[in-house]
Amino acid sequence: MKLTVIGSGSTGNCYVLQDRAEALVIEAGVPTRDILPVIGHDVRKVSCCLVSHEHGDHAGHVKDVMDYCIPVRMSAGTAKSVGETVENSPFLRLCRAGEQFSEGRFQVLPFSTEHDAAEPLGFLISHPETGVILFATDTYYLRNTFAGLNHIMIECNYIETVLRGRMDRGELLEAVAKRAHTSHMDLETCVKTLKANDLSAVTDILLIHLSRGNGDPKAMVRRVAETTGRPTYAARKGLTLDYSKL
Repeated sequence: MKLTVIGSGSTGNCYVLQDRAEALVIEAGVPTRDILPVIGHDVRKVSCCLVSHEHGDHAGHVKDVMDYCIPVRMSAGTAKSVGETVENSPFLRLCRAGEQFSEGRFQVLPFSTEHDAAEPLGFLISHPETGVILFATDTYYLRNTFAGLNHIMIECNYIETVLRGRMDRGELLEAVAKRAHTSHMDLETCVKTLKANDLSAVTDILLIHLSRGNGDPKAMVRRVAETTGRPTYAARKGLTLDYSKL
């Protein structure tokens, strides 16, 4: 089983988890034409697409995904915010925080996240070949902790000192910084969140949704790796990781 990053950040988010037989798409923030080469142009292998919330860089291409007859899982709040076309689609499958569901051999447990969206979700994903994967994006903290994790995909959007430095130099509006504080996870919160969870079986950590201007990928990766003792990567287009269970 491998994970491929198709996009991560404000320009569009999408990740594909797949083996030869089946695939799970996470987020619909890029055109489906960018997903097709990654899955060998075989949409039949896609069990479903998970969407965390309604913002365009995560859900902007949901209708496009549905046009390929791919089922999409999202909350009722997200569906309503995206619009009637998606709400009325036969390929929409609603999900709720705390209610586990299956798609193919993937088991998914949604959980609530903290973001300026209608009903945002994170996902705890398990599969016989991968073990348990934590996916948490666009959230300034996590209420839950998790046991038995094997792989972690977690937002590490900005570094507070970088953000404040840009504000002091007049490069960033205060309103933009305030939104970051109330909707996205910074490096230190990411570190604290990781330390609060059981990392004993975690083989790798992928930092996702990094801000181009308010972060430092190398510094973020170094800080998380030194703190957790786990191989750590910054998400970038085209990055592929082995998510097979050891």
